Amino acid sequence: MKTAKDPRHVYRKNAVKALFAESFAKQKRLPEIVVRIKTKLKVIDEIIKNSAPAWPVNNLNRIDLAILRLAIYELKYDKIPPKVVIDEAVELAKEYGSENSPSFINGVLGTIYKEE
Repeated sequence: MKTAKDPRHVYRKNAVKALFAESFAKQKRLPEIVVRIKTKLKVIDEIIKNSAPAWPVNNLNRIDLAILRLAIYELKYDKIPPKVVIDEAVELAKEYGSENSPSFINGVLGTIYKEE
């Protein structure tokens, strides 16, 4: 059973925090996953744009954007089961996002998953 101290959850929390901080200012040290995500940002942001056309990427809540970028990277480039990625992203949205973040994240990732 997943807990708040699960190493995979902690790993994702740290990645989201770094992505969030990076959206404000260039960070000196980034986790390896964030470095890999940054190399794919154009592709990832295009996926977000196509999956949530009513929400321009520039106008998204930055924490939601960080969670989506991590989750989409994991869906597209890591061999992590999609349901695990979506569940983790929703949990992160509950922890760090606004009241509407979990349903927004779930909807965007659900759209991406269905298109696959």
